[in-house]
Amino acid sequence: GGLDIDHMVPLAEAWDSGASQWTPARREAYANDLDAERSLVAVTAKTNRSKADQDPSTWLPPLADARCTYAADWVATKLRWGLTVDQPEAEALTTLAETCGNELITYEVAADAGK
Repeated sequence: GGLDIDHMVPLAEAWDSGASQWTPARREAYANDLDAERSLVAVTAKTNRSKADQDPSTWLPPLADARCTYAADWVATKLRWGLTVDQPEAEALTTLAETCGNELITYEVAADAGK
C-alpha cells in the first residue's frame, strides 16, 4: 500500500512531446513499457500526485538526493522514445545537470510498435 507505478515521463507530457503523432499501438507500448527499468517507477502515492503531468521545469523530487537520478531517467526515457524537449524543460535539465557531476545516461531505443 501507499505506492503507485508512475510513468517517468507522464502520458500527457509524452503526448505534448510527440506521442500525439504516434499510432495507437505505439502509444500503448509507451504506456506499458516494461522493457526499460527507467520508464515505469514505483513512487509514493503522495509524490505521484504532486508530480502529476509536470516536467522538470515545474516539478522535481522532494528529496534533493533523488534529483540527479530523476533527471537521468527523464532524459533516458525521452531519448528511448524519441520525444522532444521544450525550452523551459531543457533549461531546467541543464541547470540540474550542472549539480550532478557525471551521471551516465544509458538507454535502448524502443522497439517500433507501429510507429
